[in-house]
Amino acid sequence: MIRLRMFISKFKNIYQPLNRYYSTTVGSDGVVIVSAVRTAIGSMGGILSGVPGTKLSSITIKEALKKANIKPSQVDEVIIGNVIGSNVGQAPAKQCAKGAGIEDSAVCTTINKVCSSGMKSIMLGAQSIQLGHSDIVVVGGFESMSQVPYYVEKLRFGAKYGNTTLVDGLVRDGLADAYDGSAMGTCSDDTAKKHKLTRKEVDDFAILSYTRAVNAQKNGLFDDEIVPVSIPQKNAADIIIKEDEEPKKAKFDKIPTLKPVFTADGTTTAANASKINDGASSLVLVKESVAKKLGLKPLARILGYADAEQAPIDFPTSPAKAIPKALKRAGIDIKDVDYFEINEAFASVPLANAKILNIDINKVNVNGGGVSLGHPIGSSGARIVTTLTHILQKDANAKYGVAGICNGGGGASAIVIEKC
Repeated sequence: MIRLRMFISKFKNIYQPLNRYYSTTVGSDGVVIVSAVRTAIGSMGGILSGVPGTKLSSITIKEALKKANIKPSQVDEVIIGNVIGSNVGQAPAKQCAKGAGIEDSAVCTTINKVCSSGMKSIMLGAQSIQLGHSDIVVVGGFESMSQVPYYVEKLRFGAKYGNTTLVDGLVRDGLADAYDGSAMGTCSDDTAKKHKLTRKEVDDFAILSYTRAVNAQKNGLFDDEIVPVSIPQKNAADIIIKEDEEPKKAKFDKIPTLKPVFTADGTTTAANASKINDGASSLVLVKESVAKKLGLKPLARILGYADAEQAPIDFPTSPAKAIPKALKRAGIDIKDVDYFEINEAFASVPLANAKILNIDINKVNVNGGGVSLGHPIGSSGARIVTTLTHILQKDANAKYGVAGICNGGGGASAIVIEKC
């Protein structure tokens, strides 16, 4: 019995580093992020509403490659998240790649994991490198929620007689539960009840999110991650967009007075929910040995990642399932994480997940989030990893960061990164 206990003790000491090694790498190579950028986030019908989402993505890809000092011809693969593909055109990822000058030989894939799409693209890119399929992969996501069309039912074969209906593609394919048609906000209200979050708590967090976002803008904390977008004007100079549109819109005194949007006794309002937005984000992933060979300067190393699922109504707390799985695979204790990015689909989401995981809220979304910056659904998973990467770079004492994002249908994705 004593010998058995000694063996188990020794095995645990060996297993933990092995677990981290085999969960994050194949052979001796890791995966590093060599650049991470995004557009400013535009409001619904706002500054970026006239720019196709694929073009926004191409702009970020081109800049990400430039910052990384990688030629478009060196890219092996492009994986891009996009949720509502209606009227976007065939093969969106290929459109994004071609718009950035990437050669036709690069393998292109479009991913739809609802709000987790952008993050899932990073995970799939890392896997491709780890499996030896690619050396350099461009990943990210985009969404132009302003350009999502309405659908006309019954006209494929003729309505024949009577009225027909216009269906909002934004709601049908992006913002409503596929099983009962309810809005995602009803799930937020349910989460608030289950985890005893008061209206004041979620409103206070919304105000905190806006305060952090405005502060980040004022202090130039987004400057390294935002790529300027040029908007042509008739008979005038182009307008250059390089600042998020949402943060300065909030009127803090009005937030507590707003009525619940989704359920009569709910806590979710227009102010403490994420906004409907346009934007894109792109990252360049490289096999670590290749990055060294090419003389590239990595920003962060991907240590682990995971997905999780539960009942659709509980999707807001799915990050609390995915984050521990990702940390375990990375071999990192949650207490050692310096910063968290938990997507603010609603203010209830970071609050509930922080409560479940016993995370200090002061470590979560320190530059604001979906409530204040906006939530272009195909982009946000990549956007929060982009922001997290730059947050770690700016803090000399920080080492580890975790990003988690929930998605409709009950899912979530999470990634653990280490500053290089």
